[in-house]
Amino acid sequence: MKQFGESVDGYNIPVLNEREIRGAAGILFLFMLISFMLIMFEADFLLIKYFITVFMLDMAIRVFINPKYSPSLIIARFMVRNQTPQYVGAAQKKFAWIIGLTLSTAMFIHMIIFNAYGPANGISCLICMILMFFEVAFGICIGCKVYGLFNKDTVQYCPGEVCELKDRQEIQKTTGKQVLVLLAFGLLVAGMIFFFNDYFSKGPQDLMDVLRGIK
Repeated sequence: MKQFGESVDGYNIPVLNEREIRGAAGILFLFMLISFMLIMFEADFLLIKYFITVFMLDMAIRVFINPKYSPSLIIARFMVRNQTPQYVGAAQKKFAWIIGLTLSTAMFIHMIIFNAYGPANGISCLICMILMFFEVAFGICIGCKVYGLFNKDTVQYCPGEVCELKDRQEIQKTTGKQVLVLLAFGLLVAGMIFFFNDYFSKGPQDLMDVLRGIK
Protein backbone atom coordinates (compact mmCIF):
# COMPACT_ATOMS: atom_id res chain seq x y z
CA MET A 1 0.00 0.00 0.00
CA LYS A 2 2.77 2.43 0.92
CA GLN A 3 4.36 3.07 -2.44
CA PHE A 4 5.11 6.14 -4.53
CA GLY A 5 4.46 5.66 -8.21
CA GLU A 6 3.48 2.58 -10.14
CA SER A 7 5.46 0.02 -12.10
CA VAL A 8 4.55 0.00 -15.79
CA ASP A 9 6.05 -2.21 -18.49
CA GLY A 10 8.55 -0.30 -20.60
CA TYR A 11 9.46 2.20 -17.87
CA ASN A 12 12.49 1.61 -15.70
CA ILE A 13 11.35 3.87 -12.85
CA PRO A 14 8.04 4.33 -10.99
CA VAL A 15 5.66 6.55 -12.96
CA LEU A 16 2.36 8.38 -12.55
CA ASN A 17 -0.42 9.26 -14.97
CA GLU A 18 -0.10 12.94 -15.90
CA ARG A 19 -3.73 13.08 -17.05
CA GLU A 20 -4.92 12.17 -13.55
CA ILE A 21 -2.55 14.70 -12.00
CA ARG A 22 -3.79 17.55 -14.19
CA GLY A 23 -7.40 16.57 -13.48
CA ALA A 24 -6.79 16.57 -9.73
CA ALA A 25 -5.00 19.93 -9.97
CA GLY A 26 -8.04 21.30 -11.80
CA ILE A 27 -10.39 20.12 -9.06
CA LEU A 28 -8.27 21.67 -6.33
CA PHE A 29 -7.72 24.88 -8.30
CA LEU A 30 -11.46 25.35 -8.79
CA PHE A 31 -12.22 25.11 -5.07
CA MET A 32 -9.27 27.31 -4.14
CA LEU A 33 -10.38 29.95 -6.65
CA ILE A 34 -13.94 29.94 -5.28
CA SER A 35 -12.59 30.18 -1.73
CA PHE A 36 -10.33 33.06 -2.74
CA MET A 37 -13.22 34.91 -4.39
CA LEU A 38 -15.39 34.51 -1.27
CA ILE A 39 -12.63 36.08 0.80
CA MET A 40 -12.09 38.93 -1.66
CA PHE A 41 -15.73 39.89 -2.18
CA GLU A 42 -17.59 38.57 0.88
CA ALA A 43 -14.87 38.42 3.58
CA ASP A 44 -16.04 34.82 4.09
CA PHE A 45 -13.24 32.54 5.32
CA LEU A 46 -15.32 29.43 5.99
CA LEU A 47 -14.75 27.60 2.70
CA ILE A 48 -11.01 28.33 2.63
CA LYS A 49 -10.61 26.78 6.10
CA TYR A 50 -12.26 23.57 4.92
CA PHE A 51 -10.30 23.65 1.68
CA ILE A 52 -6.92 24.15 3.36
CA THR A 53 -7.57 21.20 5.67
CA VAL A 54 -8.64 18.93 2.79
CA PHE A 55 -5.79 20.13 0.58
CA MET A 56 -3.18 19.41 3.28
CA LEU A 57 -4.59 15.93 3.95
CA ASP A 58 -4.69 15.18 0.22
CA MET A 59 -1.04 16.20 -0.19
CA ALA A 60 -0.03 14.21 2.91
CA ILE A 61 -1.65 11.06 1.50
CA ARG A 62 0.21 11.53 -1.78
CA VAL A 63 3.59 12.09 -0.15
CA PHE A 64 3.52 9.74 2.87
CA ILE A 65 1.22 6.89 1.79
CA ASN A 66 0.49 6.44 -1.91
CA PRO A 67 -0.78 8.82 -4.61
CA LYS A 68 -3.34 6.25 -5.75
CA TYR A 69 -5.23 6.79 -2.47
CA SER A 70 -5.39 10.58 -2.79
CA PRO A 71 -9.12 11.52 -2.97
CA SER A 72 -8.59 14.17 -5.68
CA LEU A 73 -6.52 11.76 -7.79
CA ILE A 74 -9.15 9.03 -7.37
CA ILE A 75 -11.85 11.38 -8.70
CA ALA A 76 -9.57 12.48 -11.54
CA ARG A 77 -8.72 8.86 -12.37
CA PHE A 78 -12.42 8.10 -12.76
CA MET A 79 -12.98 11.17 -14.94
CA VAL A 80 -10.12 10.37 -17.36
CA ARG A 81 -10.49 6.59 -17.25
CA ASN A 82 -11.21 6.40 -21.01
CA GLN A 83 -8.14 8.42 -21.98
CA THR A 84 -4.76 6.90 -22.82
CA PRO A 85 -2.39 7.42 -19.85
CA GLN A 86 0.50 9.82 -20.22
CA TYR A 87 3.24 8.54 -17.94
CA VAL A 88 5.61 10.86 -16.08
CA GLY A 89 8.39 10.16 -13.60
CA ALA A 90 7.19 9.88 -10.01
CA ALA A 91 10.29 11.36 -8.33
CA GLN A 92 9.85 14.91 -9.60
CA LYS A 93 6.12 14.84 -8.83
CA LYS A 94 6.87 13.85 -5.24
CA PHE A 95 9.15 16.87 -4.89
CA ALA A 96 6.42 19.14 -6.31
CA TRP A 97 3.84 17.71 -3.91
CA ILE A 98 6.19 18.19 -0.97
CA ILE A 99 6.17 21.89 -1.88
CA GLY A 100 2.37 21.79 -1.91
CA LEU A 101 2.30 19.99 1.45
CA THR A 102 4.68 22.54 2.96
CA LEU A 103 2.60 25.49 1.77
CA SER A 104 -0.69 23.93 2.86
CA THR A 105 0.73 23.05 6.29
CA ALA A 106 1.87 26.63 6.74
CA MET A 107 -1.60 27.87 5.78
CA PHE A 108 -3.22 25.32 8.12
CA ILE A 109 -1.15 26.49 11.09
CA HIS A 110 -1.74 30.13 10.23
CA MET A 111 -5.46 30.06 9.48
CA ILE A 112 -6.85 27.00 11.30
CA ILE A 113 -4.75 26.67 14.44
CA PHE A 114 -4.14 30.39 15.06
CA ASN A 115 -7.35 31.46 13.22
CA ALA A 116 -5.49 34.42 11.73
CA TYR A 117 -4.91 35.93 8.32
CA GLY A 118 -2.12 38.04 6.92
CA PRO A 119 0.21 38.63 3.96
CA ALA A 120 2.13 35.36 4.49
CA ASN A 121 -1.05 33.31 4.27
CA GLY A 122 -2.22 35.21 1.20
CA ILE A 123 1.11 34.75 -0.54
CA SER A 124 1.13 31.00 0.21
CA CYS A 125 -2.38 30.71 -1.19
CA LEU A 126 -1.42 32.68 -4.30
CA ILE A 127 1.67 30.51 -4.90
CA CYS A 128 -0.48 27.37 -4.69
CA MET A 129 -2.95 28.84 -7.17
CA ILE A 130 -0.16 29.73 -9.61
CA LEU A 131 1.40 26.26 -9.36
CA MET A 132 -1.96 24.55 -9.97
CA PHE A 133 -2.92 26.95 -12.78
CA PHE A 134 0.27 26.23 -14.70
CA GLU A 135 -0.30 22.49 -14.21
CA VAL A 136 -3.91 22.67 -15.41
CA ALA A 137 -3.65 25.22 -18.21
CA PHE A 138 -0.24 24.47 -19.71
CA GLY A 139 0.78 21.07 -18.33
CA ILE A 140 3.80 22.74 -16.74
CA CYS A 141 4.85 21.42 -13.35
CA ILE A 142 6.91 24.25 -11.86
CA GLY A 143 7.93 22.12 -8.87
CA CYS A 144 9.20 19.45 -11.26
CA LYS A 145 11.30 22.05 -13.06
CA VAL A 146 12.84 23.12 -9.76
CA TYR A 147 13.60 19.46 -9.02
CA GLY A 148 15.23 19.16 -12.43
CA LEU A 149 17.61 22.02 -11.68
CA PHE A 150 19.24 19.92 -8.96
CA ASN A 151 18.82 16.48 -10.53
CA LYS A 152 19.47 17.02 -14.22
CA ASP A 153 21.02 13.58 -14.70
CA THR A 154 18.25 11.62 -12.99
CA VAL A 155 15.02 13.27 -14.20
CA GLN A 156 13.11 11.05 -16.63
CA TYR A 157 9.72 11.05 -18.33
CA CYS A 158 8.74 14.69 -17.92
CA PRO A 159 5.31 15.90 -19.15
CA GLY A 160 5.48 16.70 -22.85
CA GLU A 161 8.94 15.07 -23.02
CA VAL A 162 10.55 18.38 -22.03
CA CYS A 163 13.41 16.48 -20.34
CA GLU A 164 14.65 15.30 -23.71
CA LEU A 165 16.77 17.70 -25.73
CA LYS A 166 15.24 18.03 -29.19
CA ASP A 167 14.35 20.66 -31.74
CA ARG A 168 10.82 21.98 -31.67
CA GLN A 169 8.55 20.97 -34.51
CA GLU A 170 7.36 23.62 -36.95
CA ILE A 171 3.88 23.74 -35.42
CA GLN A 172 5.41 24.63 -32.03
CA LYS A 173 7.38 27.65 -33.23
CA THR A 174 6.11 31.21 -32.73
CA THR A 175 6.49 33.31 -35.86
CA GLY A 176 7.10 37.05 -36.17
CA LYS A 177 3.59 37.53 -37.58
CA GLN A 178 2.08 35.87 -34.52
CA VAL A 179 4.06 38.19 -32.25
CA LEU A 180 2.79 41.20 -34.22
CA VAL A 181 -0.80 39.92 -33.92
CA LEU A 182 -0.33 39.57 -30.17
CA LEU A 183 1.06 43.10 -29.87
CA ALA A 184 -1.77 44.50 -32.02
CA PHE A 185 -4.33 42.73 -29.90
CA GLY A 186 -2.73 44.15 -26.75
CA LEU A 187 -2.97 47.66 -28.25
CA LEU A 188 -6.61 47.00 -29.12
CA VAL A 189 -7.40 46.04 -25.52
CA ALA A 190 -5.51 49.10 -24.23
CA GLY A 191 -7.52 51.29 -26.64
CA MET A 192 -10.78 49.77 -25.45
CA ILE A 193 -9.86 50.55 -21.85
CA PHE A 194 -8.89 54.12 -22.73
CA PHE A 195 -11.91 55.00 -24.89
CA PHE A 196 -14.72 52.82 -23.51
CA ASN A 197 -13.95 52.44 -19.81
CA ASP A 198 -16.70 54.86 -18.75
CA TYR A 199 -19.26 53.10 -20.95
CA PHE A 200 -18.26 49.62 -19.79
CA SER A 201 -18.35 50.79 -16.16
CA LYS A 202 -22.11 51.40 -16.31
CA GLY A 203 -24.16 48.74 -14.57
CA PRO A 204 -26.33 46.56 -16.85
CA GLN A 205 -30.09 47.17 -17.02
CA ASP A 206 -32.94 44.72 -17.15
CA LEU A 207 -33.47 43.66 -20.77
CA MET A 208 -37.22 44.30 -20.64
CA ASP A 209 -36.60 47.88 -19.46
CA VAL A 210 -34.20 48.42 -22.35
CA LEU A 211 -36.73 47.08 -24.86
CA ARG A 212 -39.49 49.27 -23.41
CA GLY A 213 -37.17 52.27 -23.69
CA ILE A 214 -36.59 51.50 -27.39
CA LYS A 215 -40.34 51.43 -28.02
